[in-house]
Amino acid sequence: MSIPLDFETLRIIWWLLLGVLLIGFALTDGFDLGTGALLPFVGKTDEERRMVINTIGATWEGNQVWFILGGGAIFAAWPFVYAVSFSGFYLAMFLVLSALILRPVGFKYRSKHPDLKWRYRWDWALFVGGFVPALVFGVAVGNVLKGIPFRFDGDLRAFYEGSLLGLFTPFTLVTGLLSVAMLVLHGAGWLSLKSEGVVRERARRFGQVAAVLAILLFAVGGLFVAYGGIGYRLDGLVDAGGPSNPRFSTTVAEGGAWLANYGAYPWMLIAPLLGFVGPVLALLGIRGRNDVLVFAGSSLANVGIISTVGLSMFPYILPSSIDPLSSLTVWNASSSHGTLFTMLIVTAIFLPIVLAYTAWAYRIMFGRVTEQDVRTNPDFY
Repeated sequence: MSIPLDFETLRIIWWLLLGVLLIGFALTDGFDLGTGALLPFVGKTDEERRMVINTIGATWEGNQVWFILGGGAIFAAWPFVYAVSFSGFYLAMFLVLSALILRPVGFKYRSKHPDLKWRYRWDWALFVGGFVPALVFGVAVGNVLKGIPFRFDGDLRAFYEGSLLGLFTPFTLVTGLLSVAMLVLHGAGWLSLKSEGVVRERARRFGQVAAVLAILLFAVGGLFVAYGGIGYRLDGLVDAGGPSNPRFSTTVAEGGAWLANYGAYPWMLIAPLLGFVGPVLALLGIRGRNDVLVFAGSSLANVGIISTVGLSMFPYILPSSIDPLSSLTVWNASSSHGTLFTMLIVTAIFLPIVLAYTAWAYRIMFGRVTEQDVRTNPDFY
């Protein structure tokens, strides 16, 4: 049976879908992480912290579906990328998973004991569960941009030659802190929508700081890319419809190469533009006490910053810093033609169901969490 879509088109579709899943994760679980990172600072009393926790208590588990879908998409559509990233970043991912495990435990156990010291310890555990993943995700993206120390041998076995501490460099710390600022801003926007009183006011103040930092760090990251010797380019022709083999393409490390796509395709400039406009809109929303504008601005910031990374690197997904010939691209790292097509059919059926259920759940559970709710509702955390 012939497949109606050619191999090149399917690869681009799955590259786009991977971006959609990552953005979906940032837009949903991102404000959960940001809210967790803000918890000890916007909530000073037990009642205030319970208000913060319950703004995400009804939806945080469902939001993690996007994280799982993203990992599954990488595994099925980009097996070479999965093999290198999940083995090379093993300790970093273990750190992220350890922090994420603190979230369900913290939510479930925090209010099981009336002792305030007990509760405040779990509040800091929830802070770790929000801050650490936000930081490490950003550091990981920074490493992807500057290249990862891996190589393939003649039998396409992957060898990673880096270390956990080696992931943290000046550039990757900038991207890590940008990720934290971006998600804290998103969390502040969510708290503006979902909380009231002094908690909402504190969230707005922290949101202002996060918005300014997001703008500055995004600009600094751009300067690193432009002048810091960061970037790769394909050298020679690549058969976009050919078999997947990382050794078939020729890659050259070249500083500033990540900016080349914007000269070739000026429409892509909308991504970094959104990365700057989003925090500005959030700031305007905070100043004008427009909660919807704050959250919309933080959402646009997420979309713009993540899209900037993807569009800047295209067609690369995972460049190698020690053996550029082993670099993984959209063309040389995908699954087979038949696998991508079968997955696309399954996704076309089930992704709308996930989106519809998510929209329904938010519609049913939407509304502000008030102090009165926290005091009187026995089902609240």
